[in-house]
Amino acid sequence: MPFIDADSIFPITHPDGTVSRTTIFLKNVVNHPRMEIGDYTYFTHYGKLSETEEILAPYLFRGSREKLIIGKFVQIARGSYFITSSANHPMWGVTTFPFRIFRPETFGYNDLPVKDTVVGNDVWIGHDAVVMPGVNIGAGAIVAAGSVVTRNVPAYAIVGGNPAAVIRMRFEDDVIAKLLQIAWWDWPIEKIEANIPALERGDLSTLSIL
Repeated sequence: MPFIDADSIFPITHPDGTVSRTTIFLKNVVNHPRMEIGDYTYFTHYGKLSETEEILAPYLFRGSREKLIIGKFVQIARGSYFITSSANHPMWGVTTFPFRIFRPETFGYNDLPVKDTVVGNDVWIGHDAVVMPGVNIGAGAIVAAGSVVTRNVPAYAIVGGNPAAVIRMRFEDDVIAKLLQIAWWDWPIEKIEANIPALERGDLSTLSIL
């Protein structure tokens, strides 16, 4: 049996046997019609389990038109969250006050453009990062703590700042292309666990023949 249980809610047990109650596998907690979460993606927060969806994406309502799509093996640190398109205010008039949201019969702005927010596989989102509406974060990217991500992030880029900008790429272009082709996150978990040393070392010569 794999030592990483995809069906666990609390996947971390400390060496003294204490189960961490602040880090959760999102897929096993989230039940939101506008969220799609991949296996082994975790989020750390101090809220109740029932508050997870609202903490993660406070403006993504069940009747929203956009989606929040998060891939597999994504790591989301405490304090990070997503501002999705439903948080936008109208900016075409003389005021941005969202009058329509205060009546159920007019709630929402169907004339505002919406775009899904998409996080690729194996992305690390650092402490207190904010991801803005419609952003696409490529696989293997790292978002530095405290960043405000306002535009798309290339695969295997390290970004930081407000607004977040590319600090550097993690690998050369040819290596990135190979990693995206290998797509280790789609392997069976037994194969992933058998190859953890190669994954941790970045041993592409070994991974490329698997």
